[in-house]
Amino acid sequence: MASEKSLKRKSEVVSEISDKIKNSDSVIVFTYQGLSVGELSELRTELKKSNSHVKVYKNTLAKRAFQDLKIDVDEFWEGPNAILFGGDLLEPIKVLSKFSKDRDNVQIRTGYADGKVLSIDEIRAYASIPSRDGLLTMFAGGLMQYAKHFAIGVDLYAKKLEENN
Repeated sequence: MASEKSLKRKSEVVSEISDKIKNSDSVIVFTYQGLSVGELSELRTELKKSNSHVKVYKNTLAKRAFQDLKIDVDEFWEGPNAILFGGDLLEPIKVLSKFSKDRDNVQIRTGYADGKVLSIDEIRAYASIPSRDGLLTMFAGGLMQYAKHFAIGVDLYAKKLEENN
């Protein structure tokens, strides 16, 4: 039988995980077995830029935290897993997806965002969305096209008026 102190500590860890899930814009569960300390540090450094972090917990405690929040991801808790807690919806997913492309031992298993469990296909779709800066650039480029066509139209109209005078 587990001691009262041990049970209390486990309860605190489950509560910590639950709080992190509630306060994160995105949560991703992934495998990390075989990563060197340097590679994991590299991932953590990249994630800090988007106010995100990775933490490794015992699967039983992480599973309990997800169950307490009524999030059904029970089938993903085999083998060593790490959990990414994202301070942003897209950027941490993009960072982890890029990181996992170069490493066979990192596999994204599931995720949770916007109140629902994400499939691998949904996570890939999120990862393929351009960054905020990229989207703003595309938007500005689209607006510039209309301004350019308007300027050309005004110029042609002015030339037509000159010819008629």
